[in-house]
Amino acid sequence: MPTFFHRDFLCIGHRGFPRAAPENTLRGFELAISAGVDALELDVQWVDGGLIVFHDDELDRTTSGTGRVDTARLAHLRSLDAGEGERIPLLAEVLDQVAGRVPVNIELKGPGSAGPTIDLLRARTEPAAGILLSAFDHRELKVARAAAPEYPRAALFGRLDRDPVATAKELAAVAVNVHRRSAKRALVKAARSAGMATLVYTVNDPEEALALRRIGVAGIFTDCPDLMLATAELR
Repeated sequence: MPTFFHRDFLCIGHRGFPRAAPENTLRGFELAISAGVDALELDVQWVDGGLIVFHDDELDRTTSGTGRVDTARLAHLRSLDAGEGERIPLLAEVLDQVAGRVPVNIELKGPGSAGPTIDLLRARTEPAAGILLSAFDHRELKVARAAAPEYPRAALFGRLDRDPVATAKELAAVAVNVHRRSAKRALVKAARSAGMATLVYTVNDPEEALALRRIGVAGIFTDCPDLMLATAELR
């Protein structure tokens, strides 16, 4: 498996390839890999004793179910249609499918997701260099760091109400992951000076991606990797 930052500029399939297949599904991840993404991003939640690959707190937007995810039984979640006949996959199933072909950014969603994710990765002996753990809840990154410091971490930020670079340094993160509106030259420069990369979500315009590359961003998360990969200047 290649290391996560194996190119100067990464095109990362955001939840797979949402413009071509239902998000966070095995089909979407396979299509993203076939399109040539440099890495995949997915969301993991610990629900009813299982690590499911799912983003939202509610089932309504992306599945045939309704209600909260965290109160559902695993068997029920696995029975739902996640779009076009796809099912909500387990993290182990996605890692089996990826089989080291591309690195994977695992976003830890919700409380208690870090410990079980680390346990699974270690049990499977997943190469640490090909995994990037990220989270908005930095407590989960602290758990991950304490349990398995060999797996690199990225600090995720929404609104920048604090210094992202300083916070990421405290977490011994290798990257700062920020929203496209927060990706300014000064932040990218500060992160680089601190020895960290900057990854930006969610970028679906090749011209915007080019502008981000010019200011030193290390990669973008995108819903339409085909558009990015067809832009020669981004390769």
